[in-house]
Amino acid sequence: MKQESSPPPKVNVAVVGLGFMGVTHLRSYQKIKGARIAAVCDSVRQPVNGILPGVSGNLSGTDALDLGRKLRVYSQFDDLLADPGVDLVDLCVPTPLHVPLTLAALKAGKHVVCEKPLARTAAEARKLVNAARTAKGFLMPAMCMRFWPEWSWVKAAADDGRFGKLLAARFRRVSETPGWSRDSYFNGAASGGALLDLHIHDTDFVQFLCGPPLSVFSSGLTRYSGAIDHVVTQYQVANGAVVSAEGTWLMANGHGFKMCYTVNFERATVDFDLGRGADALKLFEDGRKPKVIRCKGPDGYTGELRHMIDSIQAGKPPTIVTPEDALNAVRICEAEEKSIRLGRPVKIG
Repeated sequence: MKQESSPPPKVNVAVVGLGFMGVTHLRSYQKIKGARIAAVCDSVRQPVNGILPGVSGNLSGTDALDLGRKLRVYSQFDDLLADPGVDLVDLCVPTPLHVPLTLAALKAGKHVVCEKPLARTAAEARKLVNAARTAKGFLMPAMCMRFWPEWSWVKAAADDGRFGKLLAARFRRVSETPGWSRDSYFNGAASGGALLDLHIHDTDFVQFLCGPPLSVFSSGLTRYSGAIDHVVTQYQVANGAVVSAEGTWLMANGHGFKMCYTVNFERATVDFDLGRGADALKLFEDGRKPKVIRCKGPDGYTGELRHMIDSIQAGKPPTIVTPEDALNAVRICEAEEKSIRLGRPVKIG
């Protein structure tokens, strides 16, 4: 009689930073069978009797979250790292803390998820890439659009050629200014403005979809942060497709957050608009009636974190997104910033 193998042990997770993204990640871990929320860490915002209040963000607000009374709560990061019951440290902290906290967690032998951008500059991001190469734990940057069901779907369509060659793609991610953590976001020297907070998602997806761009030609402006708060970029990609993306914090109050894309293939157009809700993804094929595509699977946050948990349990580094991918996304954004400043295309070496 064949003996059934026992499931791998659960991964004990600690989330650091309990703002909107930290709460979002906690909620996602509650949906992942292989994850156990063991601890949280925040110097100010902490759960009381296992209950963490809700918080607002781009896509939606979050309700209060019940994390259970057995949860270990830390206010000091070093104390968290000393906890042998923590396997994975998930960093949902302001950008300036990404590099020092990631380096410390990797040195302590922990696996690490680090929110985007991996670092404020490519030079800083490279430090994390180098550290991850020799670390005991895995490092995965949280580039969630690679895992968003409707975005994974168009990536698969491009890869398998079901609609022919990819001819053009346009991405748009627009928002009013962040209503939370303004001290952090509006310090562009530290945050990178909308370019690195918002637009980097589309920059990363462009390289995921079409390969690393050869050059960029960008226009943009500063309004709130002292960094780039509005950007429109044309990417030169190796397959010759016409690819562009817009990212902004300039939308007036009440506009909210919107993300969308339009991808033109030889035999079809694929159009995604978050504002259409359940009808967000539409397919238009030559000779056929337009139809709505319903994609199964969790949202991008849960998808990316499940990939990390699965990777840890399998003993193999994450593959859908790597530290090198996140480094390249910052490098491309730096080239976009340079293009804005110089008013001309910039090659990406």
